[in-house]
Amino acid sequence: MSRLLNRPALVWGALAALSLALYLLRGQLPALVTYPQSWVLSPTAPMNAAMSAFVAAFGPTFRFFGWLLEFPVSAAQMVLQALPWSVIAAFFVLLGMVASGWRLASFIAASLLYMAVIGYWEESMNTLAIVLISVPMALLLGFAVGVLGFYSDRARRVIMPTLDILQTVPAFAYLLPILILFGFGTTVGLVASVLYAFSPMVRNTILGLRAVPPQVIEAGLMSGATPAQLFWKVRVPGAQNQMLLGVNQTTMASLSMVIIAAIIGGTDDIGWEVISSMRKAQFGESLLAGFVIALMAMALDRTTFAFAKRDRFTTQEAAGPNLWVIGAGVLGALLLLSFVVPPLAQWPEPWVFYPADAMNEALRSFILTWREAIETIKNTAFFFVMLPIKIGLQQAVSPFTWGFAMTPALVAAYAALVAAGAIWAFVKSHHTLAAMLLLWGVVSYIGLTNMPWPALFAILVYTAYVTAGARLALGAAIGLGFLLLAGIWPQTVLSLYLCGVAVLICFVLGTGLGIWASESETVSAVLRPVMDTLQTMPVFVILIPFVMVFKIGEFTALLAVIAYAIVPAIRYTEHGLRNLPRDVTEAAEAIGTTRWQLLYKVKLPLALPAIMLGLNQTIIYGIGMLVIAALVGTNGLGQQIYIGLGDGDFGVGMTAGIGMAVIAMVADRITQAISRRKQEQYGLASEFI
Repeated sequence: MSRLLNRPALVWGALAALSLALYLLRGQLPALVTYPQSWVLSPTAPMNAAMSAFVAAFGPTFRFFGWLLEFPVSAAQMVLQALPWSVIAAFFVLLGMVASGWRLASFIAASLLYMAVIGYWEESMNTLAIVLISVPMALLLGFAVGVLGFYSDRARRVIMPTLDILQTVPAFAYLLPILILFGFGTTVGLVASVLYAFSPMVRNTILGLRAVPPQVIEAGLMSGATPAQLFWKVRVPGAQNQMLLGVNQTTMASLSMVIIAAIIGGTDDIGWEVISSMRKAQFGESLLAGFVIALMAMALDRTTFAFAKRDRFTTQEAAGPNLWVIGAGVLGALLLLSFVVPPLAQWPEPWVFYPADAMNEALRSFILTWREAIETIKNTAFFFVMLPIKIGLQQAVSPFTWGFAMTPALVAAYAALVAAGAIWAFVKSHHTLAAMLLLWGVVSYIGLTNMPWPALFAILVYTAYVTAGARLALGAAIGLGFLLLAGIWPQTVLSLYLCGVAVLICFVLGTGLGIWASESETVSAVLRPVMDTLQTMPVFVILIPFVMVFKIGEFTALLAVIAYAIVPAIRYTEHGLRNLPRDVTEAAEAIGTTRWQLLYKVKLPLALPAIMLGLNQTIIYGIGMLVIAALVGTNGLGQQIYIGLGDGDFGVGMTAGIGMAVIAMVADRITQAISRRKQEQYGLASEFI
């Protein structure tokens, strides 16, 4: 038997049998199907007690620091509001010109003009003020922690898991303790932005310092440099470009928190405009305000990325001292002219163009015209795709939804079809595939939410084992055990269902679009601004059109998750296919491969590690979006986080947040392991931090 069947085939087959057996015995063994409430050891009460004791001891100290942090934000807002709009616009246009030339400068000018034309200049400056304070704080903290992690292996072993937790626990979860400690106000948004944004700087600092060539370090030592000189004059300059990429990512992460800052008592900024219009379901107003954040994010992203891709000597040569002198002269002239030319000081009210009403009317007209098609799309996707995955074919197939019932004859036909597929795979010597087909057939019939918990637990742990080894399997078992004991297993399964469907669609569709973009410059040029908008548009704004068109429900939440999470799948696929070793593709072309053979037999296998990294990020994005999706009718872990936030219950919110972090970290390690294995297989170099 050992010669006929390999170990994975035996285990997957055993898991299929276990799942079916426990499901059939659900009447006799209910505790092995639904986790008993009497076995729950909820950590919420101890968590709340610990937080209450911590607040009692250190609350005044945190509130004092919160009071201090109010001053720099207020000062930045006062300066940006006092300066003429023309001077601020000219300064950022000059910065874009220095960074990357006239194209970036033109884009920044158009973005700033949009903010002024629609009447959101003041709110935009308030948002920019928060970013200008939070980014330097995040960069300093990230640099310091990164240096510590570089010099100390022991510290790095603590730092990296901590960063994983900070980046995988939804911001709403750790927002609750910040609220409790600092109280409502701008400071909470500032602290949340710093905690959310400093992680990329830490990772890029460690990676950059570790990547400095040994011969450069040896040259510094031979020249008699002291440890401090070796660090500041050799290591830091050598890691400069990598750390500038950290600056870029930190800036983007900080800006993405402006909506959170608005929710928890921020100032009159763009985040508040988005939130207030979203609560009123005002499509036009929220979209116009959301575009401000998207344009601001794209402008900052491209500016910092341009500086990150060029060393200081190239930048100085490209900019030249004359450009700075001319720019300073223009800024000074605009400042003086603003005192005598009012439109240069403040954008005139008659020049404001605000088409929100027309946009709302256009959307209403679209919904009325295509109502039947909209309902058909929604019902088809929900009843024939989502519901069977959620509750299984045995419950989803009914006269109301499918037009017929799941009779014993149909059950037998379904079982025969699954068995036939497994037998075919077995005959073809694909033993593992045969066993997995059996497991898939059982899970599809039962449904994720009806799966016996021991079977689903074992499936997830074994998946971690076969992809990443015993260490991850042990970690997954501990994490999943926490979810069971904490009593949030049902919510976890609901989150897995929605996120799993969304990730599958994102991966298939996104990979296809990425392949197309890699083969066509036109498609790439069209997709790039669309992806930039989706990635920088506030997630709350993404919900608005879906809610207005499809109403509240799981299908609407699914569309929102897909829109937010599909970008990494496209980007990484295109990047991987466009950055393959040229000698390999040339060799394939030399032996006469066709275009399709080159793509499917050479490019895609070599680009698979990058594609898997895209899947990794798609999963992380999808899990992060579940909290937002809870606003439109989902009942998973995201809803638990909102319950904790709304009730001020730290334990409930943090328990759900830890649950989402467990899912994200296990998925992250699995996809990284697969990607690393493919890199080793094809001899591709990469380093994970």
